[in-house]
Amino acid sequence: MTRIHPRTRSAPYFEPACSRTGYERFRPMGELEPAVVALLRKYALQNALEYDGQGQVGSVMGRVMGENPDLRSQAKQLTAFISSQVQEANALAAEKGLDHIRSILESESPDALEKKTKERREGLPPLPNAESGKVVLRFAPNPNGPLSLGHARGVVINTEYAKMYDGEVILRFDDTDAVVKRPDPEAYSMIEDDFTWLSGCAPDRILKASDRMDIYLEHASKTLAQGHAYVCQCTGEEFKEFRISKTVCPCRDRPTEENLQRWDEMNDGTIQPGGAVIRIRTDMTLPNPALRDWPALRIQHADHPLVGDRYKVWPLLDFQSAVEDHLQGVTHIVRGKDLMDSTRKQILLYEKFGWEYPETLYWGRVKVHEFGGFSTSQMKKDIGAGQFTGWDDPRLPTLRALRRRGYDAGAMRKFWIDLGLTQKDIAVPMSTLNSLNAKAVDAEAPRLSFVRNPCSMILDISEISLNEVTLPIHPEHPDKGVRQWPLGEGAIKVNIAQDDFSQPGEKRLKDFADIEINHQKTGDGWVGEVIRTERVGNTPIIHWLPQNMAQPAVLLLEEDGELIAAEGLLELNDYPDGTIVQLERMGFATIEGVDEGGVRRLIRLHG
Repeated sequence: MTRIHPRTRSAPYFEPACSRTGYERFRPMGELEPAVVALLRKYALQNALEYDGQGQVGSVMGRVMGENPDLRSQAKQLTAFISSQVQEANALAAEKGLDHIRSILESESPDALEKKTKERREGLPPLPNAESGKVVLRFAPNPNGPLSLGHARGVVINTEYAKMYDGEVILRFDDTDAVVKRPDPEAYSMIEDDFTWLSGCAPDRILKASDRMDIYLEHASKTLAQGHAYVCQCTGEEFKEFRISKTVCPCRDRPTEENLQRWDEMNDGTIQPGGAVIRIRTDMTLPNPALRDWPALRIQHADHPLVGDRYKVWPLLDFQSAVEDHLQGVTHIVRGKDLMDSTRKQILLYEKFGWEYPETLYWGRVKVHEFGGFSTSQMKKDIGAGQFTGWDDPRLPTLRALRRRGYDAGAMRKFWIDLGLTQKDIAVPMSTLNSLNAKAVDAEAPRLSFVRNPCSMILDISEISLNEVTLPIHPEHPDKGVRQWPLGEGAIKVNIAQDDFSQPGEKRLKDFADIEINHQKTGDGWVGEVIRTERVGNTPIIHWLPQNMAQPAVLLLEEDGELIAAEGLLELNDYPDGTIVQLERMGFATIEGVDEGGVRRLIRLHG
């Protein structure tokens, strides 16, 4: 997508002057030293190069201040100048390309290129304290729906590390909440299928937390018996006051025997939901309020879709996950930085049992512009309300929807690996994934012609010696063969898009002839005139289909957030369902099948 960057000037710091490189160079007007101007220009160009012509002021400012502390006192003065430099660098990249930016840096600041090369990393950073053959990781989704694009990060990063270290990945279903995030029985198999498709291999182990409830309850009982936890019957609001004031609640001093008795009453149903929780005994004066006697188990009498009403007390995720990670020998945990408090809570629990906590790595949040704030729970509600047709609705960010549209698993893996494990919160457009995906599918995608909203014309070809049009299956891979459109003799009916038909004048039917659209009509329909077989000048090229090579088709695509069924004609072909093709002038699409009326169905991938 072409982006236009306005050129802004903020007196009194600089004035523009053309340089021999074609870049509008801003020179100081007294306040900034020439050396500083050159330095900021270098950083702006470098940033534009590193981020494909989309440099950011904040990124440049951070680098300037981080590497040149002496400039921090001038931060306010530098902001406007850096902003204009970044805009100019981005505009130059859009106008003349990244190679031009690179050539400027080679001439003026070659060290900026050396720095970029030095810091560039292919693949993921090494795991700390990892031994080949001994690494165990886990991916632990809640099975309240299939995996989404956001979940894909966890699958990719964990399985990639497992490959790097000849290790294992456990697929663990954290399904111990039957109320807020109620498990969907169909989600288990969908998630396993999504995992295998994306990673290219099945999980090494599969666990369901709901199958292991007896183990968690046994550990809870031991925690109480050893004095590491207690039964708290304060209300949520009451305990919040204790937490804020750093004082212990009255329940904390109960004898162990009394805690165990109340534990039994929680499990036999005597104490009702909300009447008690199990809290891990920590220190109510800890600086982090979240760590002060944190809750580990609570009462839930909801019917669980897999184990029914067998259990009345269920572990919260911090407790269940901590116990399971230890039992499964997990060596490394990769999780979002928003779960740092979970790590701290679990370390406190591990210390009580004398366990060694896994190495933990964090990543920041990634927001994909086009999908905003989708959540699995919200998608489920919207599907139930009829806003979407199902989990594979092309407008959704589920892996099932993306697979249906034709996204390549390898391209998606590269997308997440390239983003890496930065703790910075970042936002990326789908165009980044689309670019990777286009490279992955292009070489194998045969070309086909699709005419949307077709209008037909009669062409007299009796004076043309050409009786067949030959087109490549793939223009860059002649070994894949050709497509042949027989034309016959005399008059032929051709189909062109309504948008092309509505604009009269000379047009070039791709790979065939120049025609004149004159909007004249006879008893047989609209008539066009063949002018010549060789293209002359800049005659606009349009796509078309002879009637004898056309079949009715519907292309499912998204326009302005709405799912549109675009009717048209598709070039005859015998490709099987699931084949990704490139529709000329329209981008990639996946062939889905044929409906009862003989209409071929396709779904658009991306341009």
